[in-house]
Amino acid sequence: MKSVNSLGVTMMTREFPPNIYGGAGVHVDYLSTHLADLMNVEVRCFGEGAQTEDAIRIRSYSPWLEMSKGSDPKLQKVLDPLSVDLAMVKDPIETEIVHCHTWYTFFAGYLAKTMYGSKLVTTVHSLEPLRPWKEEQLGRGYSVSSWMERIGIENSDCVIAVSKEMRQDVIEHYDVEPEKVVVIHNGIDLSGYRRTDDTSALEQYGIEEPYVLFVGRISRQKGIMYLLDAAPMIRPGVKVVLIAGTPDTKEIEEELAARVKDLPNVVWINRMLPREHVIQLYSHASVFACPSVYEPFGIINLEAMACEIPVVASAVGGIPEVVVDGETGFLVPPGDPESLASAINRVIDSEKLHTQFGKAGRRRVERFFSWEAIAEKTKDMYLEILSE
Repeated sequence: MKSVNSLGVTMMTREFPPNIYGGAGVHVDYLSTHLADLMNVEVRCFGEGAQTEDAIRIRSYSPWLEMSKGSDPKLQKVLDPLSVDLAMVKDPIETEIVHCHTWYTFFAGYLAKTMYGSKLVTTVHSLEPLRPWKEEQLGRGYSVSSWMERIGIENSDCVIAVSKEMRQDVIEHYDVEPEKVVVIHNGIDLSGYRRTDDTSALEQYGIEEPYVLFVGRISRQKGIMYLLDAAPMIRPGVKVVLIAGTPDTKEIEEELAARVKDLPNVVWINRMLPREHVIQLYSHASVFACPSVYEPFGIINLEAMACEIPVVASAVGGIPEVVVDGETGFLVPPGDPESLASAINRVIDSEKLHTQFGKAGRRRVERFFSWEAIAEKTKDMYLEILSE
């Protein structure tokens, strides 16, 4: 690890390269990299394959298979994280701060605070009480994931919410002092995410312009079915391209496949693509659509805006703190396919709006959402709780 000063943090996360499937993993990847320029950083993550980097010490942990052998497959989805959490804290923790991301690691953070006396910071990327569809995915295990989230948040020395709306949700649903809940937004890699003229990825996947783009997990949360409802109302000749993988359940993947089969203007790429390919698809889209019904922040909107593409998104959670209605795109009510299609068509019909929104979006991410600034804010928060 790079020894910048004596301050150190142990990050605990389910996702870390090369195993990233959502916004929380992107967040931890960039935050840890930029924090390593300011302090000592260790990352403890789920799975195998993570490699120690020059500036960051990385430890990977796999589930104890005996713990979930023979269990209900839905319960296995919480028993495996519980076993990883135990493994994460068996190795001594020598940093002053333990910083956990998502409910998957919050129990480990609670144990680390109890066993090693570390200060506990949790970053809330979403809240279990506001995701009732998780019961479809976890069954009774949803009660366990909710308990893991609660024990982490309520024992934290500081809780980071990724938006103002999320901060209010944390205070409303958990017994935590409001002054302990702070807002530090997600960020964007400004050098990596920028508009490109390269179209080789479009040719590889057989995508022709114009098209509306969706990027995200196959989840009720992401509102992908509402975009499919809107698809027949989008201007003729405009495709809807879905980069959608990692389904919450087999059933929702099958439902999506059945829906797409009946929609000739929808192209579904059933996997998450390399970043450089996604950037090309962002760059040449007419509109980026984010129809989420719940989105504490929505880092994908930052990615699209950084590539100078207008965004049409649901006015939920932290999205209005990212997408400015009438300036970088349009905000629409969640779960409203007609409004979604209408806003998409307004952008498609106006080259002026497309250019205006795209340029304004890039300016906004440059001004407010750089990872360098977010890493500095995070370090300052660490120093503040240590001084207390």
